[in-house]
Amino acid sequence: MQRTRNVRAGRDEPHASGDLLCFSHLRWGFVYQRPNHLMARFARIRRVFFFEEPVFDAPGEPRLHVERVEDGLHVCVPHLPPHASGAGVLAAQRALLDELADAHALRPEVLWFYTPMALELADGLHARRVVYDCMDELSAFAGAPPRLRELERALFERAHIVFTGGHSLYESKRRHHPRVHALPSSVEPEHYLRARVPQDDPPDQASIPHPRAGYFGVIDERLDLSLIEQLADARPDLQLVFLGPIVKVDPNALPRRPNLHWLGMKKYEELPSYLAGWDVALMPFALNEATRFISPTKTLEYLAAGLPVVSTAIRDVVRPYGERGLVHVADASTFAHAVDEARATDRARHRAAADAFVARTSWDSTWNRMRELIEALDDVRERNAPQVSIGEDAARCSTT
Repeated sequence: MQRTRNVRAGRDEPHASGDLLCFSHLRWGFVYQRPNHLMARFARIRRVFFFEEPVFDAPGEPRLHVERVEDGLHVCVPHLPPHASGAGVLAAQRALLDELADAHALRPEVLWFYTPMALELADGLHARRVVYDCMDELSAFAGAPPRLRELERALFERAHIVFTGGHSLYESKRRHHPRVHALPSSVEPEHYLRARVPQDDPPDQASIPHPRAGYFGVIDERLDLSLIEQLADARPDLQLVFLGPIVKVDPNALPRRPNLHWLGMKKYEELPSYLAGWDVALMPFALNEATRFISPTKTLEYLAAGLPVVSTAIRDVVRPYGERGLVHVADASTFAHAVDEARATDRARHRAAADAFVARTSWDSTWNRMRELIEALDDVRERNAPQVSIGEDAARCSTT
């Protein structure tokens, strides 16, 4: 079998505990979030292969770029010709996956899914554990593939265990599988504590005057652009700083005001230096289908940085953060006033309450709980025959 090409690091020795093969719709080099935190930790105990969706830029034959980004952690990106489509895309990815297995003596102990769309690619693969880490309701996002719901039903049939990224999502998914566990995204407190130390502003933020209110994260259909515009107009002295990639939103549609600053994507390592210069942190989410089940990781990250937070009424923010007085929850008519209240917050008292809450969780503890639950499956095997096709799985699910 042909060897995998474009491997930037040497071949790892197989790990005694077997490998983890993760299928993700999010790219490793995108916003550093739940998949990155968890897979980096699993790489401490087993080899991890993070298999991304294809990029259609190969000038010739399909190729697989494999990069070892950390010890034991490999990011795998299929590059396909621009004209590839339909069944050819799936066949090419399967061939590249075979090459990966051959080149690295891949021995999957765990198949880990972030997207049901990868189920067809993994059809026929055998692993002792199949995990679905459902971090978002992907079917509610703009441009969601029509078959996503169908394939998610099939993934529920194949998975041994399901994790959800928040409590609202857990309430939505728990009826579909006997082993669903709510394990919300967490935080690395020590990373964001750096924002509490006096420091120089990053160059692109240094010229922005105070007071400042900021947001970091993906800028997409989940943000309420009209609310942001309204806040900018209502408080022209308040500088609004937005960090993050613009996805599925026309950049020309973003509101433009002298006190609105769209600074683009920043690395995870850079975030504390930006947050150190903010007076308030924002979560101006729209209330729509795309945000119905979200549990924003940035809530804990803002709190760990010691910032007062203002958010719209996202369910997993209202409970528990709003109910405990850790986050100011407001709607469009009260958002500017809530920002004023947040600015007037007793910072020392707020940080003490935030620290007590943040101390209850960490990415290490979340990962350890996941690992315990997976290991406690008592050698359970596939609940269905491993060679059942996706079509048969989906048809059976549709009758239940």
